[in-house]
Amino acid sequence: MGITRNRYWVLRHGKSIPNETGLIVSSLENGKLEKYKLASEGINQAQLAGELFLKELKENDIPLENVRVCYSPFSRTTHTAEVVASVLNLSLQGPQAKVYEDLRERYFGPTFELQSHDKYSEIWDLDAKDPFMKPESGESVADVVTRLTNALVQIESEFQGCAILIVSHGDPLQILQTILKAVGEQGGANGGDLASRIEAVKVPSVLSQHRKHALLTGQLRAVV
Repeated sequence: MGITRNRYWVLRHGKSIPNETGLIVSSLENGKLEKYKLASEGINQAQLAGELFLKELKENDIPLENVRVCYSPFSRTTHTAEVVASVLNLSLQGPQAKVYEDLRERYFGPTFELQSHDKYSEIWDLDAKDPFMKPESGESVADVVTRLTNALVQIESEFQGCAILIVSHGDPLQILQTILKAVGEQGGANGGDLASRIEAVKVPSVLSQHRKHALLTGQLRAVV
């Protein structure tokens, strides 16, 4: 068996209205607003991602009853999860879908909130120098690792032998892929549970590399 009890796919939400308008929307309060859900292009991207996921399930002989959709509470991720669930003929209100607050967008802090997307490069430059540094009372990369670990531990305790689709955001999914790859490369070296194995790779040399795992809007990727 691999490092997890389930198989994981990640999906970045489809192109959202903030993506189209070039706006950083990262607080939970703003992120849940209906006006920041998917743009029409993003709905199409989510539809295509759902069809691709369905194809991958069939290729891997995974029955639909084994699928679990785990998603961020932001309107753009909820909207994406709804579209994908409809492709899979699942209900977001049913037992095969669940919202996890720990999968929410990385909060970039009040200085960057509702500012231009051009500001992202400042944050990522800071991450590359020190992923434990918080951007202006926002979340550091290490902060995001802590809550993603909580989400993973919860998902792993609730489901076994499932195909988990995590519908989240650019930075959290980059960071999630970074830590899972690092844990996988460790092999059984450290043993222990998943949380302690993630803690062992929660170091600057690993976390500063998260941009290498960037996803486009509506991009699906098998992870582990």
